[in-house]
Amino acid sequence: QVQLVESGGGLVQPGGSLKLSCVASGRIFQTYVMGWYRQAPGKERDMVARITPGGKTNYGDFVKGRFTISRDNAKSTVYLQMNSLTSEDTAVYYCSASGVGRYWGQGTQVTVSS
Repeated sequence: QVQLVESGGGLVQPGGSLKLSCVASGRIFQTYVMGWYRQAPGKERDMVARITPGGKTNYGDFVKGRFTISRDNAKSTVYLQMNSLTSEDTAVYYCSASGVGRYWGQGTQVTVSS
């Protein structure tokens, strides 16, 4: 069983930045592929970024170099640094852990608005 707790969401102006964090419980964080997904109202959940245990990353096409995913295995934490935010980035952002099973956090709201 893995529990994921996200933090760092909030309201930011267009062009601004936010850094999301996700802390995972359990002793095997370092074996899981960690990811960030997002879901806007009325839309499907999309993959934002993923990072393997070895640090290999991939991103959704819409990221376009604006976001960076990273992980700290010693702290069982995965981060998502988001820059140059636009209104289209408004969504609930979910942390995900994939390995033996698939786990989701409860989500953190990100709202980009002036």
